[in-house]
Amino acid sequence: MAPVEQDALAVREQLFHDRVRECIICALLFVSLYILCHFIITHFKKHTDFTAVHDDEDAAVNRIALGLCTFTLAVALGAVLLLPFSIISNEVLLSFPQNYYIQWLNGSLVHGLWNLVFLFSNLSLVFLMPFAYFFTESEGFAGSKKVGDPVGVPSPIPPIAGSSLTLFPQGIMARVYETSVVLLLLTLLVLGIVWVASAIVGNNAASRQSLYDLWEYYLPYLYSCISLFGVLLLLLCTPFGLSTMFTVTGKLLVKPRLLEDLDEQLSCTRLEEAAVSRRI
Repeated sequence: MAPVEQDALAVREQLFHDRVRECIICALLFVSLYILCHFIITHFKKHTDFTAVHDDEDAAVNRIALGLCTFTLAVALGAVLLLPFSIISNEVLLSFPQNYYIQWLNGSLVHGLWNLVFLFSNLSLVFLMPFAYFFTESEGFAGSKKVGDPVGVPSPIPPIAGSSLTLFPQGIMARVYETSVVLLLLTLLVLGIVWVASAIVGNNAASRQSLYDLWEYYLPYLYSCISLFGVLLLLLCTPFGLSTMFTVTGKLLVKPRLLEDLDEQLSCTRLEEAAVSRRI
């Protein structure tokens, strides 16, 4: 094998190992965040009665929604920690440029993390969070039966007279179908609103283009609009939250009496006693 081919093979092998290392690091970081977020959500969420009534369908729906919410929280926490991680990794590389064991903290890893966070943020914002909400609220389309019901077996609960609705348990797949249809309609509605808003604001041919540029134009625009709405809501609610917090804290805490003047209190008490005695 020629030296040029050996060099090219060594470069490809190094790129392959770097790619595998970045994938392993990203997977380990996400698994760690997912486990942490799972403990956080299970600590703060209310206990349901699904296990008490032995309702396998509602329990499965609850587990699926819990997994989606945990994934979304892990992505949000990763987006929050990504900027400090980038700054710290850059400072570590500048402090120890010749250290072999920290060379994996390179720009390629940070760039890949930024791309993954942007991808999963859009996925969670547009699909996963609405799907989790609509999935917990869904009941299935009318006439759908629970998956696994034997054919020809009559229902223990008779249907409502004069109505096309049945009282069969809907099943997981019926809820998935209903949630998918509702989410599709909501996605079309939101994309239409964003498209019309961009056409009105931009007022040029580029802003009136078709929806072929969904990934490069409309999703970042929607993400920016929702982020701006979140920042404005934060700026609006923070003063009210701080005032409420200090008000509640002032009511619950007992004010210290270390700086009070006892002589002044005694004189006030004597004056009040003299005033009461004169009235008597």
